Amino acid sequence: MDRRNFLATSGLAAALPALGASAPAFAADAGASSRRVDFLTDGLGLTPAQYTAELSKLTANRDFEADYYSLGGTIEEIERAFARRLGKPAAIYLPTGTLANHLAVRALAGEHRRVLVQAESHLYNDSGDCASMLSALNLVPLHSNNAALPLEAVRTEVARAAGGRVPMRIGAISLESPVRRLGHRHVPWEDVRALCQYARGEGIGLHLDGARLFNLPQHTGHDVRAYAGLFDTVYVSLWKHFNAASGAILAGESALIEPLRPQRRMFGGGLPHAWPLTAPALNYLADYESQYARAWQVAEQLFALLQADGRLRIERLPEGTSSVLLFLPEGTDGDAWARRAQVQGVHVAAPPAGGNAMLQVNGTLLRRSAQSVAKVLLQALAG
Repeated sequence: MDRRNFLATSGLAAALPALGASAPAFAADAGASSRRVDFLTDGLGLTPAQYTAELSKLTANRDFEADYYSLGGTIEEIERAFARRLGKPAAIYLPTGTLANHLAVRALAGEHRRVLVQAESHLYNDSGDCASMLSALNLVPLHSNNAALPLEAVRTEVARAAGGRVPMRIGAISLESPVRRLGHRHVPWEDVRALCQYARGEGIGLHLDGARLFNLPQHTGHDVRAYAGLFDTVYVSLWKHFNAASGAILAGESALIEPLRPQRRMFGGGLPHAWPLTAPALNYLADYESQYARAWQVAEQLFALLQADGRLRIERLPEGTSSVLLFLPEGTDGDAWARRAQVQGVHVAAPPAGGNAMLQVNGTLLRRSAQSVAKVLLQALAG
C-alpha cells in the first residue's frame, strides 16, 4: 500500500492543517475501501485485499523470520516489542484473547480456584465456561451493569469465601477495562488502584483484560505502563487496534509467562506459522495512540457539525472511551439510513426503532474530513 497515494485519495491532506496533525503512519490501498469510514470496528477494518497488500509490502521492505510453532522469528519480536511497551519483563503470543485470559487466571489462581470477575466481562460471558470446564476454576461474577468491581463488593466476597464451612481463598481477580458489553466504558483509575492495592494486601493475583488498553490514555490521562504496572498479567488484543489478522499478547513476570509456552501448545494454541497473522501489528504499535488522538480530533469536529444541524443527537457515555451514542430523528427508518450512508462509504449500525446507533471512533476517521462524513450522515436522512 502506498501511503502518499492513500493521502492523496482520502481527502485527509486537506484536513490535517486544520487539525494541527501530521500524516498518519498507516496505509491503505487506493479505491473506495481506502475512503471508507467504519464506525463498527476498533481498528481500520482492513479488507482482505488491503491486508494481503500490506503484508506483501512489509515483507518486501524488511526481513521477516518465520516462527516455528509460535516460537522465535517475528513472533518473538512482537512479544519483545509489546513487553517493552507495557513495561513487563516477558510476553507470550496467543492466538486468541479467550486463551490469553484463560491461561492468565489459571496461572494466577493456582490451587485457589475462585476467581472474581465483572458480571459483564468477556471472560464470564463470551468464553463458553472455558475456565470451569478446562481448568476447574470457579468464576464468581460481581455487580451486574457496573464496569467497576466495587471494593466493598470484593471485600464482602473475600470474607464470605473465607468464612464458609469449607474456608476458601480467592485466587485471582480479572478486571476488564474498557468493558465491551457496557459500551466500552472504562473503570475509573482510582477504583482500579484501590482494588489492586487491596488485592495485593490479600495475596490475590491480578489480571487485566486490556484488549482495548491502548485507548485508555486518551480518556484517563494514565499511560498503558501505569495500568499494566498495577497487575500481575495484562492481555492486549493484536487485531482490535493493531490490525493483525488474529492474536493476543499476554505480558507479565517471566516466572509467570515462560511456563505458559508448553501450556499454549497443550491447549492447541501453538500455531505452526503464526507470523502472517501478526506481522502488521509491528507497523501500528508505535503510532497507535497518537493516531487515535488525531481520530478524536476529527470526531469532535464531526460531533459539533451534527449537533449544529440539530437533526442527529450525540450522547456520550459515562466513563466512555471509543464509543458514543447517535440518536436519529423520530420516525426515521434506521435500516434505510444506514444503507444510504454505506453506499457513500460511511459504515454505521442500523439502530432499532426508537433506539440509537453506537459509533466507534477509530483511525478510519483520518481517511476523510469531518465535513465529508457529516454530509453523508445528514444526507442519508433525506433518502
